[in-house]
Amino acid sequence: MTTPLALLVALFTHPHPVVKPAVQYTLRVDSADLSGWSVEIRLRTVSDTFRLAMAAHPEYDDRYWRYVRDFAVEPSSATFTKVDSAVWQVVAPRGVVSVRYRIAPPPAERSPRAAWRPFLAPTGGLVGGPHAFMYLLGAERMPVMVTLDLPAGWAIATGLGRTVDPHRFVAENAATLVDDPILVGRFREWRFVEGGIPHRVIYWPLPDAVAFDTAAFVSSVQQTVRQTIALFGHTPYRDYTFLFQDGAYGALEHRNSVTIGAPSKDLGSDPHALLMETAHEFFHTWNLMAMRPSEYRDVDYRTQSPVSTLWFSEGLTMFYADLLLRRAGMQLHDSTRIAHLERLMSSYQNNPAYTRFSAEQVSRVAYNSEPGALGDYSPSTHLQGELIGTMLDLIIRNATHGRRSMDDVMRLLFNGTSAIDGRVVEQAVETVCTCDVTPFFEAHVRNAAAIDFDRFLGLIGLKTSVTRAPAVSNGEPERDLRIYGWEPDGDSGVKLIVTSPASVWGRAGLHSRDRLVAMNGAPVRTWSELRTKLLSLRMGDTVRVEVQRSDGPFAASVRVAGFERATVRIEGTPNAIGQAWLGGNP
Repeated sequence: MTTPLALLVALFTHPHPVVKPAVQYTLRVDSADLSGWSVEIRLRTVSDTFRLAMAAHPEYDDRYWRYVRDFAVEPSSATFTKVDSAVWQVVAPRGVVSVRYRIAPPPAERSPRAAWRPFLAPTGGLVGGPHAFMYLLGAERMPVMVTLDLPAGWAIATGLGRTVDPHRFVAENAATLVDDPILVGRFREWRFVEGGIPHRVIYWPLPDAVAFDTAAFVSSVQQTVRQTIALFGHTPYRDYTFLFQDGAYGALEHRNSVTIGAPSKDLGSDPHALLMETAHEFFHTWNLMAMRPSEYRDVDYRTQSPVSTLWFSEGLTMFYADLLLRRAGMQLHDSTRIAHLERLMSSYQNNPAYTRFSAEQVSRVAYNSEPGALGDYSPSTHLQGELIGTMLDLIIRNATHGRRSMDDVMRLLFNGTSAIDGRVVEQAVETVCTCDVTPFFEAHVRNAAAIDFDRFLGLIGLKTSVTRAPAVSNGEPERDLRIYGWEPDGDSGVKLIVTSPASVWGRAGLHSRDRLVAMNGAPVRTWSELRTKLLSLRMGDTVRVEVQRSDGPFAASVRVAGFERATVRIEGTPNAIGQAWLGGNP
């Protein structure tokens, strides 16, 4: 936050006035000007001073306070001051006050765009959420009303509560207001009911969208919903909306909706192409949005503090996205649970980070941290957590003679009242298995001991076989390109990210966050330029890399070579518990 010291002192020494206003929002999109959107907030105050803030999303803080323009207040006697990067203070006579502003984001990013970021196009867009609505500090629990003023013919899809007016919606509090995205425009819609709960599938197409099998697409979404509700028994929502968008990538979960990039060209080749992503994000409705990490706040304009249990929130979500799709009978890339686990364990064996950083350490840098937060190591909290979850599942099944599984842990946590932290998860596992898992958590969650896979696979009659050989790609020795570039936001140039200290780049003395200056004497300014140069390298080439560090320039001579890769295979004959595990049985 960049503010004068006096304003910072004023902000943090005086509590936000507790007001009980009637708050109404109007968001306007003008078809003649799609460069942004306008917002009006009408409220009735009981104090002459109030503050409005733009919320920071815990995962993706896009800092849209940077794009607020034309901030104005009525009546004319009112005054306002920006007291923090994301906070505006208004002084106005008590009564009805109107605040207006415009959000004018930067030009559209390169295609494809991120599915969670707002956009406007002639046929629709994504608006609302933390990218549009300020919230009233001190009145976070007050319900609000939202009216949408849109181009003619545009429909609306959102998780916000509906009213008799199709353009008017309600949010029970500020957290709900800034959580719910709003997809508007011309789109296709399908509906189904599972568990007695209505679900909507929305697809916003590009003008040149490729046709795909919509029946198969929607059916696979419904099967995902059915299996997830069957696991938990009930939902944390009263209705749910899938917001699929053509021309986009990635996804983001919300309390009763999800935004998912779904290129029609991919769905045209395979209507199930986005199934794993969909299952993952939908499972987050329970495991992240309802079962919230203890560090999460309902709504806040400040950056989310580090979260220590993302190994659980992300890793177990990966675990169940795969498992529930298998229970639904879907065909997956990994043909069996054995093949899936072999792939995960191979990745684990090939990344030295997992025996250097605990699951909690990796979790803490997964959100809101710049690349290179762990130096020359690049672990995945998703993979680490999925493997921990798998081993815990085997422990539970063995301890209960196959009568219980990780399913029971998830239900216990969902139906409980505690926020999620490592101790809460540990206690839930012990409650389900009536066994002691403290040594496991101490070794693999709070510390970074290598997982002894054979110990846990042995519980179901299996073991691993690990081989190491030169890495091969398309039948040819694979070059060691375990390095990439990162362009810091608002900064010029590109920084290196070394993903393994054992790589040829790490051994040459290069480190993550070195600012790249040149390669073989030629300046390199972007990740795209760096990628082009990396891909042009051949085995045996020598490249001179010049970088800048805080203590001065540094140059390294790197000889491109191959590297060794471990491959894990699972062997043995599964016992009865193992057979049930292989079949994906609860």
